[in-house]
Parts: sequence; C-alpha cells; structure tokens
Amino acid sequence: MKLRLASTAFIIAVSGCASQSPPPPPSAAPVGPSALSPTAAADCIALKWATNARTPVWVETVLANGTAYNVYVPTQQPPAGSAALVRPGAGGVGSAVSFRGTDTSGLVPGIAGQCQS
Repeated sequence: MKLRLASTAFIIAVSGCASQSPPPPPSAAPVGPSALSPTAAADCIALKWATNARTPVWVETVLANGTAYNVYVPTQQPPAGSAALVRPGAGGVGSAVSFRGTDTSGLVPGIAGQCQS
C-alpha cells in the first residue's frame, strides 16, 4: 500500500500480531522519549525523513494493534535495514524511540527530536 502526502511517498508494510509490544533489541541505541503515541511518533519520523530525503520511507507495523513500529531510514528496507524503533513509552504514556543500524547522515537525533511532542 502506498500513501502520498504532498509530493512525498510513504511505503507501509504491515506485519505482526496483536500481542504485547516487543522491546527493541539490545543492540538498538536509545534515542529518547516522545510525548506522542507510537502511531503519531512513527508517522512524524517517517514524514520528516521522506520529506528531507525526497525518497520513500518504509514504515513497518510490528503489532497489529498499532503499538510498535519500525521506521526505516530512507533507502533502507525491511527486514534488516537501519530503522527507528518506536515502542510504547514507560507506563503506557507516549513512546520510546531507539535506533538500530548505522546513521551515517545524522538523521536520527535531529528528526526524532522534532517528533518528541
């Protein structure tokens, strides 16, 4: 399924089941918390990356109930690409964002920081 926002494309891949949200892998570096829900935080990160890079961004739904997402860095694809991992925040409030992979262009801290509230 492809969604078009303005002149930017999102590519959304859906997978997973309706169970408890998986934690990020131990190798994922924490980026920080967000006051936004996991869905809103993932959408924000994807939109900003796609807009800045002018290229499609993959958003993978990890759970069917929309509580965990992997947002792939522009030019990366599931299942093993570099991605922002968005999970429910502590106590079910907001989101926790971490990153798996390499961030050679410095996208992660800046974009994730813009999606904190």
